[in-house]
Amino acid sequence: MKVLTEAAIRQYRDQGYYAPIRAMPRAEADALRGKLEQFEAGAGNLAGKLRHKSHLLFTWLNDLVRHPGILDAVQDVIGPNILCWGTSFFIKEPRNPGFVSWHQDSTYWGLDPADVVTAWVALSDSTAANGAMRVIPGTHKLDQVPHHDTFQPDNLLSRGQEVMVDVDERQAAMLELQAGEMSLHHVRLIHGSDPNPSSLRRIGFAIRYIPTTVRQVAGSHDHATLVRGVDTYGHFEPEERPDADMSERAVAFHEAVTGAHAAILMRETGKEMRA
Repeated sequence: MKVLTEAAIRQYRDQGYYAPIRAMPRAEADALRGKLEQFEAGAGNLAGKLRHKSHLLFTWLNDLVRHPGILDAVQDVIGPNILCWGTSFFIKEPRNPGFVSWHQDSTYWGLDPADVVTAWVALSDSTAANGAMRVIPGTHKLDQVPHHDTFQPDNLLSRGQEVMVDVDERQAAMLELQAGEMSLHHVRLIHGSDPNPSSLRRIGFAIRYIPTTVRQVAGSHDHATLVRGVDTYGHFEPEERPDADMSERAVAFHEAVTGAHAAILMRETGKEMRA
């Protein structure tokens, strides 16, 4: 079902992003947050590799990447045959120095062509006060720009990567979202976010979607989940649905898949994946 207006699609094409989009009612987002925090109450805050490809560990996240309220909007920008290539939690705890430097998602992903969209789903309100995402409109029209790796401990990115070009922050757009809303942004769009000095937790779940035509060119093999349509290309090995939350089988499969994924993302660094 078409959900984005022609004006919304035009903004995505011209500016590299569109927001806000109501993906689900707030009550549904609150329930998902409750599932996350119920797990954390027993196991501690989600960290490290558990924050990545989390849809392979939790049944309710595997359902979320297939949510029609998300996929209908994604289909409007990349077409009907859709793979979920990755997921990542971006959680900023209250009064925490964690931040995301200015970067392009495409830098180390190895996906070609760069027809990749991220649905950033807010499971809490994401505001200027608690470190909402900021984007530089129109920068998705750039080619891949040089980045350098900082591995700065408070940087939430895998390599602490940041662009090696001047960013005019006066041009930045703040993507404030209410719980249950989402933004869409292109893989080449320069974006980042500031720390969370507030007393409120900020929880975002980023889902990386690609059309089935996209290939992995930086690694020998990669995995993805077909979430809509058909895949006649077979560029990615299929992922397993978790049979139960954090089951032994799901954890083992997640470990294997994220190991291959980390080898792509962290290539030539000699380092392992971090939170």
